[in-house]
Formats: sequence, structure tokens, C-alpha cells
Amino acid sequence: MSKVVNEVDVICEHKADGSIIPMRLRFMNSDGEYETYNIRSFRKSDKKGTHTTADGIYAADSTCIYECMVVVMDMKRVIRLYYDPKNSTKWRLAF
Repeated sequence: MSKVVNEVDVICEHKADGSIIPMRLRFMNSDGEYETYNIRSFRKSDKKGTHTTADGIYAADSTCIYECMVVVMDMKRVIRLYYDPKNSTKWRLAF
């Protein structure tokens, strides 16, 4: 089971065609300290309709799912960012 963080700050670029490019993220860890990571690369997942993901997150048709690569302590890790502009303005993180 993945760990899910419900409150994530994301810096992103909004392109003229309406697409979103996540660039940086920040969240508060269990010690109460902020962790900040630059997104090295990302891939937008294909839409599968309304479903519950393997991370246990309910994804509607409008949910954008990004698989992102970040570097944590000199190791590459893949995380998933969830964003649903129609139902909520909050980003969620699963790793």
C-alpha cells in the first residue's frame, strides 16, 4: 500500500493549450518539517474513467494523474501526483 499525502504544495506551469506541467512540490513530513523536491521528469497517465487507483485514491474522469521522477538522497524515485480541477483544487501525493 502506498503512502498518501493529502496536502501538497505544487509549483506548476500552465500552458496556453490548457495542459499542466508540474515542476516542484513541497509537503510536510511526519516530523512537521517541509520537504521540497524538484520534478526531474513526468508522464501524464492515460485516463481510465472513474476508478480507484492502486494508491487507494478515487480518480474521476477529470482527475489528472502525473507519474513524476524525483531525486531523494541521490536515489531516483517515482511518485504520483493527483489533481482534479473540477472537484477540488488540492493536489495529492502518493509514493
